[in-house]
Amino acid sequence: MSKLPIKLSALAIGKSAVITSFEKDDLHIKLMEMGCVPGETVKVEKIAPLGDPISIMVAGYNLSLRKTEADFIWVEEIG
Repeated sequence: MSKLPIKLSALAIGKSAVITSFEKDDLHIKLMEMGCVPGETVKVEKIAPLGDPISIMVAGYNLSLRKTEADFIWVEEIG
């Protein structure tokens, strides 16, 4: 049974997920250039105390995203 997609911004610290899609916006091109492509595994490393920014591990490096940017990325949690 497949899990329902959630926004990357809703993924808890330490959890991993696979990117499934993006909200349609000009921002998705910028995100893809940074390694956030469908099928790529991401892991939430840290979340700032007020929830913004979010630090993720993607494509072998750490990337910090604003919460509003993470809202554009749909993921499916692993495990």
